[in-house]
Amino acid sequence: MTEAGAQFAISPGLTEPLLKAATAGTIPLIPGISTVSELMLGMDYGLKEFKFFPAEANGGTKALQAIAGPFSQVRFCPTGGISPANYRNYLALKSVLCIGGSWLVPADALEAGDYDRITKLAREAVEGAKQ
Repeated sequence: MTEAGAQFAISPGLTEPLLKAATAGTIPLIPGISTVSELMLGMDYGLKEFKFFPAEANGGTKALQAIAGPFSQVRFCPTGGISPANYRNYLALKSVLCIGGSWLVPADALEAGDYDRITKLAREAVEGAKQ
């Protein structure tokens, strides 16, 4: 990944082998978690940034606020169910570092090479985040 210019890696889950590889790696890993136990395991390995996945299926912003409460030093990248209708709610949370959403790169636009559409969606998301 680093050969391609990656500055971090992200995964949908967290396992001990993945955590061991991350601590030996040269770029940061943002592993996916959906429980406090997974979060605490990652923290045992020195991590402070986590993907919260799947965010909406796991209770959305309310669940994320509850998980983040006792862990003020941790930041999250929620993904899974994030959409134009709810992404601002996530970005409003102090514990949220960034968000991910597949609506930004729809499969049909990617397959068609419709990069103008993808760029437009990304610009709309950035502008909406500023509001």
